[in-house]
Amino acid sequence: MHFASDNAGPVHPKVLEAVARANDGYASGYGNDPLSQKVAGMIRDVFEAPEAAVYLVPTGTAANALALATLSDPWNTIFCTKMAHINEDECNAPEFYTGGAKLTLVPDVNAKMTPDALRASILGEETRGVHGPQRGTVSITQVTEKGTVHTLDEIAALSSVAKEFGLPVHLDGARFANAQAALGCTAAQMSWKAGVDAVSFGGTKNGCMGVEAVVLFDPKTAWEFELRRKRGAHLFSKHRYLAAQLEGYLEGGLWLELAQRANAACAQLAAGLSKAGLEFLFDPEANIIFFSASRARHADLLSRGATYYVMDGDHTKGDPDQMLTGRLVTDWSRDRAGIDAFLALF
Repeated sequence: MHFASDNAGPVHPKVLEAVARANDGYASGYGNDPLSQKVAGMIRDVFEAPEAAVYLVPTGTAANALALATLSDPWNTIFCTKMAHINEDECNAPEFYTGGAKLTLVPDVNAKMTPDALRASILGEETRGVHGPQRGTVSITQVTEKGTVHTLDEIAALSSVAKEFGLPVHLDGARFANAQAALGCTAAQMSWKAGVDAVSFGGTKNGCMGVEAVVLFDPKTAWEFELRRKRGAHLFSKHRYLAAQLEGYLEGGLWLELAQRANAACAQLAAGLSKAGLEFLFDPEANIIFFSASRARHADLLSRGATYYVMDGDHTKGDPDQMLTGRLVTDWSRDRAGIDAFLALF
């Protein structure tokens, strides 16, 4: 009954097998090995982007921060929502790696940025000449931190606003596969065909051990990214072990299959909870559910073996009737037995 995070789930056996295969013999370091070159080509194929520059890093924070640093100047401000990964979960890493670029928080609807709010936020910056921040990259989180998914039209509309002002667009795809599975689209449709300039393509939350890819659709920034990755201490010497994870992840479309499993498990869980009368704070569109329950209900569930996060308060102290927010996340390995056991607690 573990629903705390898809970060807590196991590595898929095919990913481990690929790492074991890569462990045979010697290979050049720092991404100069044949496997790393093969995997870069596999990712280009996934995105239908033969000219794209592809780089691997071990964490999502590194992927986002280094991509944004490559796209942004230190005097820029980066536009994102309050719930964006880069604002909530990365300990000011984007500000650190950009050398000082700030974040401008764009109002959201259900954790999703809207074109009107983005335009208003952009117009609100670069109004004080040399004394204020200059307009910079637009960063979209997909899936959002509240489990909602931007549609293709919504991404295209946000990109269109960014392009009006000559701003690049970054897609934080820590759960890229879950979003693609939810939309039933291609990676290209959810990225460069919708106006996105750079993608953080996540693997860690969806069956990998620890690897993310940064995809730059315009290779003119590739060398700068390479320098920033090295300077930022994220260039692995034994790079083939990052590449091996993605080889196993991508072969045969496993990455999308795993996301479909996670999303299906979430849908099963949501259907059962809805039948039990639970109300959701956001429509669970991928693999995350937010729900409201009393402190007493949370304490009961957690004491009986359920594992999940209570997001806005201590479930052990205070008014037992106070309503608190719980978050449930399903991963590729979540089986029906675990879902049924959790539902039985209701």
